[in-house]
Amino acid sequence: MNDIRSDDRIAALAAPVTPDTLAELHRRLEASAQAEGLLDVAYRVVDSPLGSLLLASTPRGLIRVAFATEDHDRVLENLATKVSPRVLRAPKRLDAAARELDEYFERKRKTFDLALDLSLSKGFRQLVQQHLPEIDYGQTRSYKQMAEMVGNPKAVRAVGTACATNPLPVVVPCHRVLRTDGTLGGYIGGLEAKSALLEMEAAA
Repeated sequence: MNDIRSDDRIAALAAPVTPDTLAELHRRLEASAQAEGLLDVAYRVVDSPLGSLLLASTPRGLIRVAFATEDHDRVLENLATKVSPRVLRAPKRLDAAARELDEYFERKRKTFDLALDLSLSKGFRQLVQQHLPEIDYGQTRSYKQMAEMVGNPKAVRAVGTACATNPLPVVVPCHRVLRTDGTLGGYIGGLEAKSALLEMEAAA
């Protein structure tokens, strides 16, 4: 009887592993990790008009949106270091974020209704990022106006840094903040991406 069982195991191990089998094993791993409270950071990658976007969330909410130019592997390593090493691809946990981003890029959505985890930013940077959604779709503000909005008119440079390091681009709309002279300023996804977002919103 033991020999038969051993033969069955050997046969199972020798069988070719198909993509469907791997997908099923990953689904089981995902479900098990979530059921046992071992999934601290879930992620998935989605397509967009700006290229692939990495989405990551914690139990508190969406914590990261990353452009391909940021190097998704490096972003995941950073999340493992700063948040938790228990990081796993778990697409279902990010269904709502993926759907709302699709609607945004299809010009069917102007605001996001997602729980956010802003813990990657601290102090003044987090304060600025909390206020960015107050800039309406299709509108822009200058770094100076944002500094005034958060109650620190002299902190123009610090506002620029807060926008440039925003861990949730697109969803937290730092692309709507420009230099005082109307030029784009920096953007974590690159100036081409910032320009494309502004043009899309202006045309809606």
